[in-house]
Amino acid sequence: MKIVDIEVITLRVPPLDEVCEWGEDAFIVRVITDKGFIGIGESDTSPLVAKAVIEAPSSNLYCTGLRELLLGENPLEIQKLWDKMYWASNYLGRRGAGIHAMSAIDIALWDIASQYYQVPIHTLLGGKYREKIRAYGTFIPVENIDDNKVIARKLKEKGFTSLKFGGGILGDDPVTDYALVKAVREELGDDFELQIDLASKWGSYSHSAGMFQKLKSFNLNWIEEPVLADDMKSYLRLAKLAVTKIAGGESLTTRYEFDDFIKQAQPDIIQPDITRCGGISELRIINDIAEMNGVKMVPHGFSTGILLAATVQFLAATKYGDLIEYSQSSSPLFTSLVKNVIPLEDGHVKVPDTIGLGVEIDETILELYKI
Repeated sequence: MKIVDIEVITLRVPPLDEVCEWGEDAFIVRVITDKGFIGIGESDTSPLVAKAVIEAPSSNLYCTGLRELLLGENPLEIQKLWDKMYWASNYLGRRGAGIHAMSAIDIALWDIASQYYQVPIHTLLGGKYREKIRAYGTFIPVENIDDNKVIARKLKEKGFTSLKFGGGILGDDPVTDYALVKAVREELGDDFELQIDLASKWGSYSHSAGMFQKLKSFNLNWIEEPVLADDMKSYLRLAKLAVTKIAGGESLTTRYEFDDFIKQAQPDIIQPDITRCGGISELRIINDIAEMNGVKMVPHGFSTGILLAATVQFLAATKYGDLIEYSQSSSPLFTSLVKNVIPLEDGHVKVPDTIGLGVEIDETILELYKI
């Protein structure tokens, strides 16, 4: 069996000259073989940048587009192909968008392998540890503080036992941050699991440390990305405050960055995104590093149903993979692109025994939002 093409699909809800919010664009690949097997994958990244990484012609032995590297290769040789892409895209890849594009292809290769061997991906990964995974819902807060209480209430009524909010207005103003966390905590009750994501907007250790102390009484489960993941000294100092758990790493890629982050920043929780960090293949190694260092892994996931399906399969085959992020984006790329998005049931997602990712793409939505 050989790879005969890699189709790149870029999607965006608003026009290119208008502001795009999280969840409103997408980067999807289809890996096509000569035996009729087609694998699908995605990356939560800049779609047009990742498209160039795949479609670019070679410049030299270290600077080759990923499609050119994979044409004619056996898609079942997944790790071999990962290593080939990593080495031969050294100048344009290694981190960032280069690895994001590789992640999408890697997921598609696992999709093909599952179809070929006729067993679920979680079986290929070593076996299913659980039948369902507890889910936490993520929403972007809005300007009116009381409106966020309504959002939180509705999500609790929907069955979530854990919620997170981030982006939007959070992190822009310390007074607003305090009022927002206070309002949502009061709405959900003292015992409800709640976490926040700053998307690095607190910026510095000193400001973050002050906010950790101010928010201490609200018993947050974790505080996510108060500063950039590059600022590992600030992460370490915040972790030593022991006010609450500290989480981060959604922007990091490969085992190399996560090894440094885990050992130097010493977070309580790492949050690799399966569509950015290097795909299923690399996430296995990252998870091993986390386990060996006593760090919890709760993957990031705020995109389409393709990402959700891949993350569910991975966590099912992971010893401690008992919590998954479940986007509450209203974007049609989450709600409608995949016709059979894995549903939330009593605060959990069931692990499907599908062959491949099992996603059914709505081609009408695909054509409507194609760039």
